[in-house]
Amino acid sequence: MSQDEREDTTIYKVVVNHEEQYSIWPVDRENALGWSDVGKAGPKAECLAYIKEVWTDMRPLSLRKKMEEAAKQES
Repeated sequence: MSQDEREDTTIYKVVVNHEEQYSIWPVDRENALGWSDVGKAGPKAECLAYIKEVWTDMRPLSLRKKMEEAAKQES
């Protein structure tokens, strides 16, 4: 049986960085530098479904802020 065929039994947690970008990380590992827990954990599919629900704007926070500032200057 190949590794791709094995069921992923890892429990993941949802993490977010300073740009409000989301990812998943195994719960038993220390977060990568710059990433914080969101408070959601579970199987991979469950965590990815949560991210799909809450991460509705894929643009990094810094880009969203710049675009808001530009829109205010145009008004």
